[in-house]
Amino acid sequence: MARPLNKIDVYLEIGKKRTFAGAIDWPGWCRSGRDEPSALQALFDYGPRYAHVLRNTRLGFKAPDDISVLSVIERLEGNATTDFGAPDIAPSSDIEPVNSAELQRLQRILKACWRTFDANVRIATGKALRTGPRGGGRELEGIIQHILGSDGGYLAQLGWKLERADGGDLDKQLDQTRQAILKALASAARGEIPARGPRGGIRWSPRYFVRRVAWHVLDHAWEIEDRLLSD
Repeated sequence: MARPLNKIDVYLEIGKKRTFAGAIDWPGWCRSGRDEPSALQALFDYGPRYAHVLRNTRLGFKAPDDISVLSVIERLEGNATTDFGAPDIAPSSDIEPVNSAELQRLQRILKACWRTFDANVRIATGKALRTGPRGGGRELEGIIQHILGSDGGYLAQLGWKLERADGGDLDKQLDQTRQAILKALASAARGEIPARGPRGGIRWSPRYFVRRVAWHVLDHAWEIEDRLLSD
């Protein structure tokens, strides 16, 4: 369960060009910077936005009012994916088993992240998103399709095959994928999915699976917010 909020355990994933800071007990609250101080500052700065995501969950999260509350308990060596812009290394605590109460907590966090993403998509529908200096940045439909594709890959890392119905209805595809995520998470938490695949590869743990899914959907939910507000 979550640690008291007078001390928030954080891990750092340190690449050559980029560092990620993530809250151990709060999947989705994970930000990056050029180095350790900037990554921790970014995590602190996003505390209120993460609190807004969880505002109706009754999970007791409150954004810290001082960066000193963030306590680094683990430093991990990053890789090319880290430097590319995505966290890719699991903190050691993610191997811990997930009991029934913790499973419900993780499910509530995931659902809160999805609600935030959906709300931002609704607000952005029919509006132009600001592009980068060279015209970079996906359009809204492209962001949704990217989320769907990544979630399918995340499910495979857990050892779950996604069976998505054909068709172009993105809302239906999102719902089907999310139901699969919840089923896969519950199955993995109960130990029904082997920790190694048929070829011996190590699969993601349930905790790390949630950590990646939550980070990715919130990263793009906040991207939509920022590209709209800055337009």
